[in-house]
Amino acid sequence: MLRLFVHLARRPLLPAVRIWRRNIQLRVVAATLLMSLGVVLALGFVVIAQVSMGLLDAKEQAAQSQAAGGFAVAQEKANTPFAADGPDANDNKVGRDASTWMNSLVKQLASGGQTAFEVAALGAGTGEESGPGPGAQGVKGARASGNVDPTASVPASLRRAVNHATGTFKTFSQIRYTAGAEEKAPEPALVIGKRLTDINGAPYDLYYLFPLSQEEESLNLIKVTIATAGVFVVVLLGAIAWLVVRQVVSPVRMAAGIAERLSAGRLQERMKVTGEDDIARLGEAFNKMAQNLHTKIQQLEDLSRMQRRFVSDVSHELRTPLTTVRMAADVIHDARVDFDPVTARSAELLAGQLDRFESLLADLLEISRFDAGAAALEAEPIDLREVVRRVIDGAEPLAEHKGSRIRVLGDTQPVIAEADSRRVERVLRNLVVNAVEHGEGRDVVVRLASAGGAVAVAVRDYGVGLKPGEATRVFNRFWRADPARARTTGGTGLGLSIAVEDARLHGGWLQAWGEPGGGSQFRLTLPRTADEPLRGSPIPLEPEDSRSNRARAVAEAAGRGDARGNGDGRGQGGPGASTAERSAIPPGSAVAGAVPVPADPTALPGNGARVVARPADQATQEDGTGGR
Repeated sequence: MLRLFVHLARRPLLPAVRIWRRNIQLRVVAATLLMSLGVVLALGFVVIAQVSMGLLDAKEQAAQSQAAGGFAVAQEKANTPFAADGPDANDNKVGRDASTWMNSLVKQLASGGQTAFEVAALGAGTGEESGPGPGAQGVKGARASGNVDPTASVPASLRRAVNHATGTFKTFSQIRYTAGAEEKAPEPALVIGKRLTDINGAPYDLYYLFPLSQEEESLNLIKVTIATAGVFVVVLLGAIAWLVVRQVVSPVRMAAGIAERLSAGRLQERMKVTGEDDIARLGEAFNKMAQNLHTKIQQLEDLSRMQRRFVSDVSHELRTPLTTVRMAADVIHDARVDFDPVTARSAELLAGQLDRFESLLADLLEISRFDAGAAALEAEPIDLREVVRRVIDGAEPLAEHKGSRIRVLGDTQPVIAEADSRRVERVLRNLVVNAVEHGEGRDVVVRLASAGGAVAVAVRDYGVGLKPGEATRVFNRFWRADPARARTTGGTGLGLSIAVEDARLHGGWLQAWGEPGGGSQFRLTLPRTADEPLRGSPIPLEPEDSRSNRARAVAEAAGRGDARGNGDGRGQGGPGASTAERSAIPPGSAVAGAVPVPADPTALPGNGARVVARPADQATQEDGTGGR
């Protein structure tokens, strides 16, 4: 479930991930934006912290100076000597109680603030728990200016500190207003308090409340300014990075596009070069490379065209003298009974070599058609079983001469495909004849199968097999496993080359597998319908009775503790092999307990190549093969 959830969550992100991986300009710009954003954020935090600290320090110093002066004035008024009349009679002790004096003191001290600060006075011990909230103005011993709720605005921790110690104390809080005043939101403030004595010598607490609204507005303005400037700087840096990277990436993209068009065959494409910088030198070097490649390819094409024309012309020109020589050779061959033994044998050799010469000339003409692109496919629905029967009928004399038997598997059901019967028969004739010639007198198995949109024919022999790397070269023209050995089997060396071209003309595969001393298997896979792409083959390229498969079966049986080992029919022919297949395997071909050997890494899917390396216990056996 977790894997399914991750898969479903990743699916919508795949297009974005693909764009991210393929666009280097996007990655560079995104990295620049992220780094710029980090720098701007760090710088903004530092600037805001410094400005905030500076504003608070200046406010705190000014507030402490103002509060110290107010505390001194309040204590001085409390200590003012008796005066019956005079201009300060209202502030003297004569005929007044402490409550009236305190109200007058708070009003007088707050009158110099002009909204710069407020003053609150609390009797000793007033509201030491928590403030009573709105309506606390009526609490005995609590006075405040500007409709300030003194007990709610002065924190309890500050009141406890002032009540239990001497000196000046300060803290940050919020100024709250009484419910009877105009609706006014609380505002941050710096509260400074100190314990004093009134006109009767009784202690009370005097507090100065300095609003921080202006400082908060200034700080907010600075934050907005820094944020706006930061966004502008980040966007500007992103645009600059986009333009700078584009100057570098655009020529690279142009070079990539031109390289793709060059690889598609448009050899006249060139880069547009402007300036004298590094990019311009890169463009000039690229254009020079493209020009040299164009020249070399044209030379090779001309040479190849001349070579194909030469082969085609020579092949056609040889047909006339070859026909004349054939007529003369036939006359001599028919009259050989009248010759002496040496001359009669020479006539027989002449006829045989003329047959081979005619076959070679026909193959050369066919190869020249493939090279010139003139080969045409005449596809029609055919039953491959009929083609296989004709091929086997033609190869039976050779198989009897070699002491081999040709077995057919999978021919109980029709194997229908749209193909050129002549070309398919030529491919299968090459495969079957090669299997008989190189099978060392052992059985040859031909298997047919169809599945999905593909049909396949596999030819399996149990002869000398193929050495590592040979399956990648077995389809080359005139290739021989041992170049020092002469061709004694009569082949031209072009059979498999023509066969693989016939398979490609059908849109199919012709692939080979082999192991030294263990035989080989050639598999022809064709689409069931013409022009239908192949996605797989119904017959595995490596046969079930190969050494690696048998060793794997033995290892699996040993792992399950199967002491008998052959109870499930895996001793010969591989898992699930039919009786006919097992009987086709020569005695002693199985290597019990052999270690599976990895395939040749040069054997790529679809190129007709796969070879199993020679086991270590057979490294001393050198089995050669003739040209296939």
